[in-house]
Amino acid sequence: MPNATLIDVSKCTGCRACQVACKAWNDLPAESTSCLGCYENPPDLSANTWSRVAFYEIEREGGEFAWLFRSVRCMHCTEASCVEVCPTGAASHVGDIVVIDQEWCIGCGYCETACPFHVPRLGEGAEKASARKCWRCADRVADGKQPACATACPTGAISYGDRKTLVAKGNDRVAALKNIGLSDANLYGEAQLGGLGLMYVLTDPPSVFDLPEAPRVPTQTVLGSWFAGLITAGVVAAVPFWLLFRRKEALAAAQAPVEEAPAVQPPPEKTSEGGE
Repeated sequence: MPNATLIDVSKCTGCRACQVACKAWNDLPAESTSCLGCYENPPDLSANTWSRVAFYEIEREGGEFAWLFRSVRCMHCTEASCVEVCPTGAASHVGDIVVIDQEWCIGCGYCETACPFHVPRLGEGAEKASARKCWRCADRVADGKQPACATACPTGAISYGDRKTLVAKGNDRVAALKNIGLSDANLYGEAQLGGLGLMYVLTDPPSVFDLPEAPRVPTQTVLGSWFAGLITAGVVAAVPFWLLFRRKEALAAAQAPVEEAPAVQPPPEKTSEGGE
């Protein structure tokens, strides 16, 4: 069964422990920032910031003021735009996690352009030829641990585990929030893009949290520039076409269900001649 992450924004206090834990576990360097007039820092994701807490100040009907927070990072979509448009297969699904293989990334930027959540980011300077993003602490998960963000969250706002269980937990929480007057509470990610690997319990409509109401895979215009992107990146000169296509085919085969081979029948026993 696939796993997922569930973030309950009604329990998030904006402490940014998840943000710090992500930096610490993945050994990501600090970035120079400036005061923008609010507590939100850094102001955006980057190749060295894979998770950040966004702040939202809103006024609900009746004049009620609310200060809301959302932990922003890769959504690990089932129908992932980055995977669809990546010309080298660097972006791919590893189980239920979307990863970007740095050895195959050519820095074309198509994943950055295609993502409806604006998550992947190209590096700067020496790292410019690669896109970076949250990989859901795949090394920790493979070792039976929780992602760093879920481990660090002090309020229990971040849960990780079986997706079906988390969907039920999220819907129960939405019902509880509606019962206390938050009529716009909703579970985001249960069905969008084939089901997201990161879901949110939201207290208000998705647009309040800068989330698209109906995200889609915007591949039509991006795929039209696929060949031009390869030339621009210099891949045509450096890597044979057949190698790129073989990699894409190998990734597709790895995701396909494996059929059990028919049992091998033993050969019939030989009968001796002459009554021996």
